[in-house]
Amino acid sequence: MLRRGFLSVRTGLTDDGVRKSAAALAVRALELPELAHARSVAAYVSVGSEPGTLALLDALHARGVRVLLPVLLPDNDLDWGRYEGAGSLAPVRHGTRMALLEPVGDRLGPEAVSGADVVLLPGLAVDGRGMRLGRGGGSYDRVLARLERSGADPALVVLLYDTEVVERVPAEAHDRPVHAVVTPSGVRRFR
Repeated sequence: MLRRGFLSVRTGLTDDGVRKSAAALAVRALELPELAHARSVAAYVSVGSEPGTLALLDALHARGVRVLLPVLLPDNDLDWGRYEGAGSLAPVRHGTRMALLEPVGDRLGPEAVSGADVVLLPGLAVDGRGMRLGRGGGSYDRVLARLERSGADPALVVLLYDTEVVERVPAEAHDRPVHAVVTPSGVRRFR
């Protein structure tokens, strides 16, 4: 029910509002020291009214950062491919879900995320503890568990709208807090 509420608010956003928020998110995110010094960033391509990522992906790519993007596997785990600009993306439909933009090049394997300096995570909300509410598919829970198992310790950053930073979201034992949330109006750090 909580997820539906956040998704409902997003559905009500105008295209112009989404575009303006995406531009502000890119500016704010690029000010993060973690991204300023990153050689490799695992990110994602926003869909629909999600907080926009394409401007940020393009800026990182233009800086020479190795940008990894997810490829959804049949079991909801994620493989990874390189982002080489907007022309390196293709829409892929997974069953009845909305088509996702995925990288068209070589697949690097699920473990490729372990080499990222920063992981940009999608979400619906984050709370004052840094706990992230995802969409419920478990893809990024697997990514975070994989990072932990490998001993990798990238900066974990979630991109959200201002209204999605809330007092508390439900958390389970396997959930991991993020290090920061970036919204169009600023950055909030945790830990």
